Amino acid sequence: MRLRRRSLTIGAAVVLASAAAAMPVSTATAAPATRQAAYADASATWGVPVGVLLAVSYLESRWDTNRGAPSTSAGYGPMHLTDAAGLAASAPAGAASAHVDAGEDPRGDDSRDPKTVPAATAGAGGPALQTLDRAAELTGASEAALRTDPVANINGGAALLAAYQRDAGGPAGAASDPAAWYGAVAKYSGADTTDAAAAFADEVYATLRDGATRTTDDGQLVTLTAQPRISPVTAWLDRLGLRRPPARPDGLECPMDISCEWIPAPYEQYGPGAGQYGNHDLSDRPSRQRIEYIVIHDTETSYDATLGLVQDPTYVSWHYTLRSADGHVAQHVKTKDVAWHAGNWYVNAKSVGLEHEGYAAQQGAWYTEAMYRASAKLVRYLAARLAIPLDRQHIVGHDNVPGTVPSTVKGMHWDPGPYWDWSHYFDLLHAPFVQFGTPRTGLVTFDPDYAQNQLPFTGCTGTADTPCPPHGSSSVLLRTAPAADAPLLSDIGLRPGGGPATMQVADHGARAAAGQTYAVADRQGDWTAIWYLGQKGWFLNPPAHPAAKWSTGLVVTPKAGKATIPVYGRAYPEAAAYPAGAPVQAITPLQYTFAAGQRYALGGIVPGEYYRATTFAGSSPGDWTVIRGQNRYAQVQFGHRVMFVNLDDVQILPSFLP
Repeated sequence: MRLRRRSLTIGAAVVLASAAAAMPVSTATAAPATRQAAYADASATWGVPVGVLLAVSYLESRWDTNRGAPSTSAGYGPMHLTDAAGLAASAPAGAASAHVDAGEDPRGDDSRDPKTVPAATAGAGGPALQTLDRAAELTGASEAALRTDPVANINGGAALLAAYQRDAGGPAGAASDPAAWYGAVAKYSGADTTDAAAAFADEVYATLRDGATRTTDDGQLVTLTAQPRISPVTAWLDRLGLRRPPARPDGLECPMDISCEWIPAPYEQYGPGAGQYGNHDLSDRPSRQRIEYIVIHDTETSYDATLGLVQDPTYVSWHYTLRSADGHVAQHVKTKDVAWHAGNWYVNAKSVGLEHEGYAAQQGAWYTEAMYRASAKLVRYLAARLAIPLDRQHIVGHDNVPGTVPSTVKGMHWDPGPYWDWSHYFDLLHAPFVQFGTPRTGLVTFDPDYAQNQLPFTGCTGTADTPCPPHGSSSVLLRTAPAADAPLLSDIGLRPGGGPATMQVADHGARAAAGQTYAVADRQGDWTAIWYLGQKGWFLNPPAHPAAKWSTGLVVTPKAGKATIPVYGRAYPEAAAYPAGAPVQAITPLQYTFAAGQRYALGGIVPGEYYRATTFAGSSPGDWTVIRGQNRYAQVQFGHRVMFVNLDDVQILPSFLP
């Protein structure tokens, strides 16, 4: 009966399609009083069910305007109208990038020659990233207005949806059945395959079923009324003429409710030497070695360009790439194998790397909701399979990965950057930053109001001093004293000669981020201090608008009698653990000081391990083995990045303050 009813719906739509043959042209009227009214007016003008319009907009932008700034896939405004060509043409030279650090070794393994690769160049977007000009044709609005005026942008998105519905021969009108708009919604994704378009549409209809209410980044309260009984007519997808991908291959490691394909990274020898191979290492994780981390990256180039890079055996690798416009996923390396992505071999050997299409700052400051949701589903799936805790000690940004030795600290990456919305991401992971504590429980977990937390960063475009566009952020600034005009902290790893951190978007030397937990060092009025890189870092934390939540847990402090203890960027075994013939990896302290009386939040206990994999196909004796010793380490939140201390040097205590 269900199939027959769908057929009747599609058949009836052919008759109704004539009613949609003529599309309205927007006329100048008084601006709607509210954002909610703007969606209602656009629904009536263009004949799109208001629930469909709101749900599509929510999945693109969560109804935010983003102050006219482009997304990571060149989309503007609440409806994410895309203009990749225009953005590429207008991009100024000298913009900041998270993936151009000179001399950085993505493998981070001292036992091999450094694996240096050229910086990725920006890639052009395809037709899917060029909808703004079509919206301009349909509405008569200027392209400038469509980028910056929320009302014009909403009308442009509604006009596109109506056009897609007309092209598919679907029923028109604001009062038409929202279930019959599945094809138009799928088309709006910009995807070129049925599975990717369907995954986007399914998420839109899930949003429509659940409903939503939130206040946008410019203070507008918008509500999508839940329609819990809606059942979209998915057969409309067949009218789009999209390419049907091949069946999922066996062993593809993705949840079934996201669009995913296998695009393998090559494991092959490209030179005469046994070490001249790429672009990852084989292993048998987690049987051989536990996977502790999932590392969040951004690509700093387009999705298509990223796929080209990961298929180059002379380049480096990561496990997954996610497309910004629709959240489509490509897997490149099996999770059992070790990709070269984090710049720290200890972390590489114990992590899975996810690259998200977009830029940490350059050309765009926000990530699409479609990509956030696909990423969260993938991470939940991986965390469940691999027993990885869903917390910020184990779900980390590339900017949280420590340098391996003092000389590599300065060159470590800073993506996905301060504009990645960690709080929202963990809400999607079903692991929100809920904490239970008081000012006496000794820990704080940062969780600023992302939309209102607009920091004066510089260097997103143009020169290092060019102000970035106003935008919400997950970051909190740390100062040397409890005063708004006090200097920022100094990170000697980034500035060996001293001097405070700056507001350059890539400089995280005096910043904490949402979800990170630190030990409380002091309090004065509305100011709270945490231990950070061996210093007290002060941040404004008034009860009415807190930047952090009081929390409780365990802390690490030097054992009695130790004035200072070393801090490490990797947790390697002691020299005696290495078998004959295996080069010993040095246990080299970083340049920071962990002094008596300081406390840092414990992120877990990890074994001293080194995965030896230095030649193609394990041709060297002893390759593909995990070397373990007696050393054990405590992972601590020492600065913006996690670090390690030898368990023999510390005591672990409840976080409560004396």
